[in-house]
Amino acid sequence: MLRRVIAAAVLGVAATATVLLSAGPVLAHGFSSTVYVDVTAGDAGHVRTSVELEYDLFIVSAADYEKDDPLFRAGTDAFEAEDDAAMGTALNAHRDSAVRYVTERFGVRSAGVDCVASPVGDFTTGVREAVPYATLILDWTCPKASDAHEVRSALFPDSETYIKGAKTIVTYELDGRTGSAALDTGQPSFSTGQSWEQRFGEFFLLGAEHLLTGIDHILFLLALIAGSRRLREIVLAATAFTAAHSVTFMLAALGLVDAPAAVVEPIIALSIAVVAAWHLWRLRQHGVHVADLESGGGHFSLDRAGWIRLGVVFCFGLVHGLGFAGALGIDEAFSWTLLWSLLVFNVGIETVQLSLIALVFPLLIVLRRRSPRAGLWTTGIISAGVSVMGLIWFVQRITQG
Repeated sequence: MLRRVIAAAVLGVAATATVLLSAGPVLAHGFSSTVYVDVTAGDAGHVRTSVELEYDLFIVSAADYEKDDPLFRAGTDAFEAEDDAAMGTALNAHRDSAVRYVTERFGVRSAGVDCVASPVGDFTTGVREAVPYATLILDWTCPKASDAHEVRSALFPDSETYIKGAKTIVTYELDGRTGSAALDTGQPSFSTGQSWEQRFGEFFLLGAEHLLTGIDHILFLLALIAGSRRLREIVLAATAFTAAHSVTFMLAALGLVDAPAAVVEPIIALSIAVVAAWHLWRLRQHGVHVADLESGGGHFSLDRAGWIRLGVVFCFGLVHGLGFAGALGIDEAFSWTLLWSLLVFNVGIETVQLSLIALVFPLLIVLRRRSPRAGLWTTGIISAGVSVMGLIWFVQRITQG
């Protein structure tokens, strides 16, 4: 029985795997980037922004946008040499091109009128997320006074084709308010006058979108659903997963933990394969009785197997939290306001998880009750397919790390 299930799953996944493999490297969160902006009140009524951009992407984008080949050559040479001083020199030698790229894609408005940017000092470089970042400080002169300012960002758009889904994380202390916002193609601007409900709503939607658009997280959830025997079991597993990744997510945001993507990404892929293979192993051990609970179930109606599985899911959730943090480029301490926003981000993830469980798991229960054999085949094929994809990604990320 199990061999036929696995064989059918492998055949079913083969075409998908071929497409994914031919498309190039598969990363848990895709090749993207995060821009960091800190907005404060400057001198003489100015608005001051500190803009941090990933150095190598900034060089390529600015040079292409401005048709500045010398900037590209000098910048990439300095980047490949890992020479911080040379990186700063390359940007400052081509200051006009680099500043123009930023100011034409990033801006501040007051009372509906664009503010005018003036660079403050030279470009500086540093390390963030274990990669070089460039920092540009701008003072904005606003022709019209207002009790709220609008900040917009279209830095590193998808149309440049170098990356996809770039985000700008903004923290601000301006107009008597403090807060944070996440800007992207779908939400390119925000106002400092927005309510806390609006700010948190953006991060809630960002968390929901992150789960729905992350195929690795969807497959991990499918593996959990397929291997769960009771609704309570899958809800506890999903909640344990969220609690675990929230812990490491927040620790990363506080700057207390950090792990390179070359380590985190393969473990995430392996976790997908292991959780899916867990059900296949139980299927081989118990056959048609795989959905039965062992005698002497304890708290929360979980037996020994259920508790072990819950512990495994929690441990893997800790690693996934580092993946979430890496997706937003979070590895340094932020304001408490942003930490609360990130907590709402996690609530968005959990809400989508529970919604998907509410949609899928009842169908699986009905199928198991009406046709145990069909339920066996369905969960076996899902688990085998997910396990295969997890192993494919694991090998890819190990060999490309």
